[in-house]
Amino acid sequence: MAGLKIAVFASGQGSNFQALADAVQAGRLDVTIELLVCDKPQAPVVGRAERAGIDTWVFKPKDYPSREAYETEILAELERRGIELIVLAGYMRIITPVLVEPYYGRMINIHPALLPSFPGVNGIGQALDYGVKVTGVTVHYVDGGMDSGPIIAQRVVEVADSDTEETLAPRIHAAEQALLPGVVQQIAQGKVKLDGRKVMITG
Repeated sequence: MAGLKIAVFASGQGSNFQALADAVQAGRLDVTIELLVCDKPQAPVVGRAERAGIDTWVFKPKDYPSREAYETEILAELERRGIELIVLAGYMRIITPVLVEPYYGRMINIHPALLPSFPGVNGIGQALDYGVKVTGVTVHYVDGGMDSGPIIAQRVVEVADSDTEETLAPRIHAAEQALLPGVVQQIAQGKVKLDGRKVMITG
């Protein structure tokens, strides 16, 4: 039986993409990854998708006059494929209303900090610079703001006094890879309900 049709957006190494692909392959995730969308043709995640037999839609933002222009093309491709959920997994571009509005409540992002603290770029470094004792990862709905959408799930990671970005980052990434597939599965099973800013998980 075919599962929820998802598209993953990523810009870099693709470790979270790989975690999702592995979970699908292992039968732990009732979705089909129909498409990888990537804004960097040379990003390692593109190779990961190709090795997994997953279609890619790769583009260079500089080839377009605006964000809205390339998002209009992306939207048409998502609609053509019947995409039901967008998963932003290390996608380093701001999303405009072109995608947010048709996919609100059906687009999620994973962020390497405990939102609402440390939104934006380098959440790991921000947390260390602030001197927090715990940080973590957050999966949230995308609302067009800077990591400001309703929070679905979070996982805490303790910060050691001796931690640097280099030592903390692997633990943050491990937490992301553990949390994200589970959240996607809950969405696929219809267990995640959005009510204003509150997200309820049933079952």
